[in-house]
Amino acid sequence: MTIRPIQDNEIDFLADMLYEAIFVPEGQEPLPKEIIKDKSLSKYYENWGKDRFDIALVTILGQELIGAAWGRLLTEKNRGFGYVNDDTPEISIAIKPKYRNKGIGTQLMSAIEQSYKTISVPYLSLSVDKANMASKLYLRLGYNVVHETETSWTMTKLL
Repeated sequence: MTIRPIQDNEIDFLADMLYEAIFVPEGQEPLPKEIIKDKSLSKYYENWGKDRFDIALVTILGQELIGAAWGRLLTEKNRGFGYVNDDTPEISIAIKPKYRNKGIGTQLMSAIEQSYKTISVPYLSLSVDKANMASKLYLRLGYNVVHETETSWTMTKLL
């Protein structure tokens, strides 16, 4: 398994991984794939590479892209689900279903955090559904709940 920066010809993979990152509670039908074109979601991958805060890493097993972690600095005018302020990049992570629960997410999170440390970013944020198993990973990795709704948490971590 290899974790490396995304290549320009792999940017479409971010859209695929964004779809994988959408939490669907057990027993519910998945949302249509077109949902990622909605403005509330497309902001996480469209026009990728616009500034130094657009950081994306991919995980490769053999020749297959199996996961990604990426982050972007969204602003008050273009808030994401995990927005906390105009200085904190919001990260996302997704692993293809058959590769989950194998420690890959932990490694990807560590790698994306390190990438942001190298450009002196003090905090990262994310949003997670409370029922999503990934919420336990984020707590274990030191993310703290800074905002709570009925179903989700916005979390931050000091790097």
